[in-house]
Parts: sequence; C-alpha cells; structure tokens
Amino acid sequence: MPDQAKYDKIFESNRKWIEKNKVDNPGLFELLAADQHPDFLYIGCSDSRVHPNQVMGLKPGEVFIHRNIANMVIATDLNALSVINYGVEYLDVKYIIVCGHYGCGGIQAAMKNLDYGILNPWLRSIRDVYHLHKKELDAIDDTEVRHRRLVELNTYEQCRNVIKMGEVQKSYYQKGYPKVAGWVFDIKDARLHDLNFDLEGELDKIKDIYDITGKTR
Repeated sequence: MPDQAKYDKIFESNRKWIEKNKVDNPGLFELLAADQHPDFLYIGCSDSRVHPNQVMGLKPGEVFIHRNIANMVIATDLNALSVINYGVEYLDVKYIIVCGHYGCGGIQAAMKNLDYGILNPWLRSIRDVYHLHKKELDAIDDTEVRHRRLVELNTYEQCRNVIKMGEVQKSYYQKGYPKVAGWVFDIKDARLHDLNFDLEGELDKIKDIYDITGKTR
C-alpha cells in the first residue's frame, strides 16, 4: 500500500471507530468531552508495540500517559517532570506506574559501546543504571538475560526517581497517594509483570537526602 494511502486510511479508520463506539459505548464521547479523572499515571516507553490502554485494559480517559525512550524519569527532563506534576497536583492520580518492556531498543542501545549521536546524553542515564548495578549485570553471561535484567533494574530505578520528587512526597505523606509501581511488559506473551516496588522501604532509604518535605527533619 502506498504511503499516502496508509495516511488516508487513518481517517477512514477513525470514522469507523467513532461509529463502533456509538454502538458499543454510548455516551463515551460526552463523558470524555466533559473532563478527565484518571486514577493512573502511566510512564512508559515510546515503543510502537506497547499501547498503555490496551495493555492495561482501560478505556480512554482512565489513564494519563507519558512516554519516552526506555521509560526514563530524569531530573532535568522538564517534559516528564511536568507530566508528573500535573498528574499529582491537578489530576489527583492515585497511582504512578513506570512500565518498561523486554526487548526495549533503548536498553539494547545503552548496552553497546557505540556512538549514537544526539541520543548519547539520553542513553547515558540508562548506562548510569548499568554502572550502578554493574557487578550483578556483568555476572550474567547470556546477553538476552542480561538485557531483561537491565530492563527490570532500569524500571525500578525510575520508580526511585519518581519518589524523589517533592510533589509526589508531599501528596503521599498528606493523602496516602500516589502509590508508585514498577511493571515490565513482555512483548512475547503480552503479560504484565509487577516488580513489587517497595514504596515505603525506598522512601525510608532516601529520606535523609531526598526528603524535601521537612517530614524527617
């Protein structure tokens, strides 16, 4: 199919989707037009094979979404920080979920000693995670197994980065949420795996340096 035909087909598919939802989900568009009240903020990878709503089995309006290469939460990334701030302070989300996935190209690139040009600064943050867990990762001989483990470790470290944020800490201490979770999606069987992020335990570990709420001082 020519590229222009692929482009034009999107609008036809959109029309069919609208008509289908008028039958299957009457009132959906009126609900979406009114406001959004998602309980979940999903921070995931930009990979085209992983769509948050489908993976989570949620409808439009039920999950607030931010995506970037390798689901990173970097202290200097105003984009990600703004999404988290909005989700916590304005949408009052109950959960912040960081979701990685096996087979992640960003993780694979970070494991190679290659020059990726403008991507190098972004990949460095993933390599920092590798450096932090170098002893464990270097002990894994199988490259695919090592990659899968780095996906898990990177996702867990991004959860740690989320709880270092002031608005997340303040909301959690005052309201009991948002809770933070780390997941990994397996593209091969479409299953979600919960990494069981220890929110209370991790907050306790970082509070002497990263607690900016004054709670522990």
